[in-house]
Amino acid sequence: LLSLGTGTTSEFDKTYTAEETAKWGAIQWMLVIQRMTDAASSYMTDYYLSTVFQAQNSQKNYLRVQENALTGTTTEMDDASEANMESLVQVGENLLKNPVSKDNPETYEEALKRFAKLLSDRKKLRANKASY
Repeated sequence: LLSLGTGTTSEFDKTYTAEETAKWGAIQWMLVIQRMTDAASSYMTDYYLSTVFQAQNSQKNYLRVQENALTGTTTEMDDASEANMESLVQVGENLLKNPVSKDNPETYEEALKRFAKLLSDRKKLRANKASY
């Protein structure tokens, strides 16, 4: 299973004062709660899937690719400007060089190549079985 995320921000590292939040209306609170729920859902889904694959001793068959520290215009879902597209390409290229996790020093680039080979090998195996 290859799980591709759309990226998250690190905005929840930001702290707010009581004076700031006291001025918030219902819409601001709903937006904050929605962002927190979306982020939590993504993290929990990854955690559950990772746990299931590990329990089956198949952790090499699951890969989640997600940038968790988007900043600036790269966080905007409706910014299709050329500059933002170039920024997103750079985010992806940088992500390829990062380790998959603190427990897995394999880079995303290495993991994706390994994953592509695994899928290719399985496709060839199915094709060979079908020809019998």
